[in-house]
Amino acid sequence: MNKKVEKGRIGQSFDDFLKEEGQYEENTHQAVKRVLAFQLAAEMEKKKLTKSAMAKQLKTRRSSV
Repeated sequence: MNKKVEKGRIGQSFDDFLKEEGQYEENTHQAVKRVLAFQLAAEMEKKKLTKSAMAKQLKTRRSSV
């Protein structure tokens, strides 16, 4: 019984799974926040800025940065 297996996607995408579980929006928002935080930290390190200095430039509190 040699069955030929089609190449391609098997099953649903991870996004579809998260949507079915009702977790897609929450996980997407969390992922975006993490990417932004990573990018901000990288820029701060590149420009040798402290959180206090960055907060001052953004006209916000240090805890917000």
